[in-house]
Amino acid sequence: MSFQAYIDNIKAKTGKTPDDFKKLAEKKGFIQKGVLNPAVRATEITDWLKKDFELGHGHAMALYATFKGKKD
Repeated sequence: MSFQAYIDNIKAKTGKTPDDFKKLAEKKGFIQKGVLNPAVRATEITDWLKKDFELGHGHAMALYATFKGKKD
């Protein structure tokens, strides 16, 4: 599955875009001033996405990649 397919599937499932998830991650302290908080591990973020949004690991990792700056 391509990166864009993951992002499209996430939006179809949750109704949220990567920017929406970034805003939620900021509220949780995972992102500060637009960048990932270095004290937060990837597992904390993916576990949150899996639990709260019922995303699979690959989809959670795709969102994590967008938090790191990946766009395509």
